[in-house]
Amino acid sequence: MRKPLIAGNWKMYKTVAEAVDLVEALMAGIGEVDDREILICPPATALYPLVPLITDSPLQLGAQNMYGAKEGAFTGEISPAMLQELTCRYVLLGHSERRHVFGETDQLINAKMRAAFDYGLIPILCIGETKP
Repeated sequence: MRKPLIAGNWKMYKTVAEAVDLVEALMAGIGEVDDREILICPPATALYPLVPLITDSPLQLGAQNMYGAKEGAFTGEISPAMLQELTCRYVLLGHSERRHVFGETDQLINAKMRAAFDYGLIPILCIGETKP
């Protein structure tokens, strides 16, 4: 049986310093956990600084989004290879803001899903929600 997953998507909140403070507080409060997975999805700017804090801890690292290409002229995007190098295990795809604010289509999200699988990332596909 799969362990329950508790995930927190931070959206566009928390500077890097605030993210570090939050993770340190989480780590102090969660103790030993083996009956569930705990996932944090901070803004992309905080991913790298959080890696050493969560190594050998119950916290898993996830990205809030990614582009479907390994590399290229895609200004502002983050690739699955970049997330893999950061030890991200999960990636959120198709979130309501990505669909409704940025106009992401099912076809684009499908390409991102395929890329996530190709790089060993576990995609969390968001569907159905219309509220940003």
